[in-house]
Amino acid sequence: MLRLGLSPLRPFAGPAFAGPVFAGPAVARTARSNVRNLSNFRPSLLQTLQKQRQSLLPPGLKFKFPRYSTDAPIIETAKPISWQRVALIAGGVAGTVVLLEGALNRETRAGLSPAERSLLNASFMYTGAGLALTAAAARAMFTSGVAYRLMAANPWVVVGASLAGGIGSMMGVFYTPPENAVPKHFFWLTFNAFQAATLCPLFFFAPAVLARAGFYTLGVVGSLSYVGATAANDKYLMLGGPLLAGVSVVALSALAPLVLPATAVRALAVTESLYLYGGLAVFGGFVLYDTQKILMHARMAEQGLMKRDPMNEAIGLQLDVINIFIRLVQILGMNQKK
Repeated sequence: MLRLGLSPLRPFAGPAFAGPVFAGPAVARTARSNVRNLSNFRPSLLQTLQKQRQSLLPPGLKFKFPRYSTDAPIIETAKPISWQRVALIAGGVAGTVVLLEGALNRETRAGLSPAERSLLNASFMYTGAGLALTAAAARAMFTSGVAYRLMAANPWVVVGASLAGGIGSMMGVFYTPPENAVPKHFFWLTFNAFQAATLCPLFFFAPAVLARAGFYTLGVVGSLSYVGATAANDKYLMLGGPLLAGVSVVALSALAPLVLPATAVRALAVTESLYLYGGLAVFGGFVLYDTQKILMHARMAEQGLMKRDPMNEAIGLQLDVINIFIRLVQILGMNQKK
């Protein structure tokens, strides 16, 4: 449960905002007239400077200012796609899958049973649908100005509301039986709405950063889930205790900027590293754990010990993907500023 709502605990650095300036028609006409006068005055000023520069140069040498047009728009052409770089990234992802398979998955299972394969596919289907709904809702909230109001609000209020709403809707999904499809889907949609409100400030980052982070998240989650699905039964379920301790440390490091003073630079740097890189390791382990937990629940449902509920299984995977994506976005954003 500590995995929920870790993303809003760190404030995002957004651009400065200024209020709108309203001017009447007379002021607007005066401003346009001044702009036109300035554009007409600029060539004459450049001619004067050119004459003065020519008078200071030795005879026989000429100096010319570069020609330009004040009316021509400056258009930055889009750079072509570097297919070589795309191929290198795809090869790196494939190599990562092979290395993880060889290092973490030396003892593999014979194969998935029909019940295991069915529950695993349904769980990942709900995970993908939830991520798509969350991304679309977060984009709509960002364009409507919800992100600005969240950033201007009290951080403790935002954290409390997101945790209360997210945990409440998640508990609604967990404790609603799968036979009650309408209320269960309502709680699931509410859970995705709270996640979207948490993620909408991420759209302040450049689209290239978000695209790269999404691609890397897909590679990390895909490779780890493949390792967890093909590993021996219950091999990674023993990670539950250490992962719970790790996510507790990550949660405390996320709360550090709200408690520590701004002068504690070294302590804040340590907590930032724990939050980012420690969080990547912890939630990567959760992908392995949740994948094997789905297979275990499929076997239990086949034996009649519990009900088959792919929506419940998808909640954990969705939180893993969201937390990995947030950290990759912040890491790539910091590297872009260097």
